[in-house]
Formats: sequence, structure tokens, C-alpha cells
Amino acid sequence: MQDIRFGQISSSSQDIAQQQNRVLRNTYALLALSMLPTVLGALVGVQMHFWMFAGSPMMSFLLFLGIAFGFMWGIEKTKDSGMGVVLLLGFTFFMGLMLSGILRAALGFSNGGTLIAMAATGTGGIFFALAGIASTTKRDFSNMGKFLFAGLILILLAGIANMFFHIPALALAVSAIAVVIFSAYILYDINRIVHGGETNYITATLAVYLDIYNVFVNLLSLLMAFSGDRD
Repeated sequence: MQDIRFGQISSSSQDIAQQQNRVLRNTYALLALSMLPTVLGALVGVQMHFWMFAGSPMMSFLLFLGIAFGFMWGIEKTKDSGMGVVLLLGFTFFMGLMLSGILRAALGFSNGGTLIAMAATGTGGIFFALAGIASTTKRDFSNMGKFLFAGLILILLAGIANMFFHIPALALAVSAIAVVIFSAYILYDINRIVHGGETNYITATLAVYLDIYNVFVNLLSLLMAFSGDRD
């Protein structure tokens, strides 16, 4: 009887491990796919000089939040169907459009292409390093959640404040902290999948995508500030 119970427990553990590995594989596959509409959206945005309410940063920010949260609400509601994938890809296209503003700013530097490539390479390096740690370590990083959320709120409040005060040093500080916070979120979100804290690959992809996106944007901002060449 004890052997039968042990066999049932062992089989159950294997099933859980297989499910977690499947979610992780599907997340990586959908994450790779989501980069295509992001790049397409960025190219379209750069060519069309896309921006929302260019004369009003606050209105642009509020509109962005409204559209982004609308997409995320829809993704959450349809995460168990193919429509969730469609909405996620639509969201990543929209985020690519929003990325075009900073890309145009970077391309205004004579070494803009190099800066963008460096930011992309740095973001990729951060992702692969932290995803590798998160998926192989036995440590559970779930206790980082509250700390990271507090850091996220701090970044958001500081970013909103700087829309009014326009303090370059504050902008650099926000970008530097954001790189650290969202890099840690990569570790946290991948680790949640590995330990069964996230069982839906669509919502998992959304979380990791936003981590990568924010690392790239803030890393590019720092590179522009310290290495941008207008000559």
C-alpha cells in the first residue's frame, strides 16, 4: 500500500513538472513570436512619425495607459483561448508603435544605430542570463514580489513627477532603477513559471514581455544620455 501511494505521488510530481516545463516552453515560443509585431510596429511608427498628443505628455501618457490596460484586460479575459494570443500580438504591435518615439530620438544621434544595437544586445544578455538562473536554480524568488511592486510604484510616481519638473538627473535615476527593477522582474516571473506560480503561458508571456520591453527602453535612455553623439 505504501509503495502504491509512493508511486502515485511520484507520478503526480512528474505530471506537475511536465506541465511547468510545457508552460515555460510555450512562453518562450510566444515571447519570440511577439517580437515580430513589436519590430513591425516600431518600423511603422518610425516611418509615420507616430505619437499620441505630442504637445501634451500627460494626455499621451493617460491615453497610452487606457489602451494598454484595455489590451491587458482583454488578454486576461481570453487567456484560455486563441483570442488571447491574437490580443497579445495586437498589444505587442501597439507597444512597438509606442517604441518608435525613443527610437526616433536615438536615431537623431550620429551613432543612434549603434546605441539601439547596444541596448538590444544588453537586454538580450540580461534576459538570457537571468532566465537561465531562474529556470535552473532550486531557489524560490516569490518573496521578491512585494519589494519589486514597491519599486514599480516608485518608478511610476517619479516618472509622472518628472513630466512636470523635467529634471535630467531624476530621469536618469528613474531609468537606472527601472533597469534594475525590471531585470529582477525577469528573474521573478520566469521563476514563478518554473515553480508553478503561473500556469497560463499567455499571461506569463505578457509579464515577461513587459519586463524585457522596459529593460530595453530604459537601457537605451541611459545609453543615449551617456554615449549619444550629435556630431
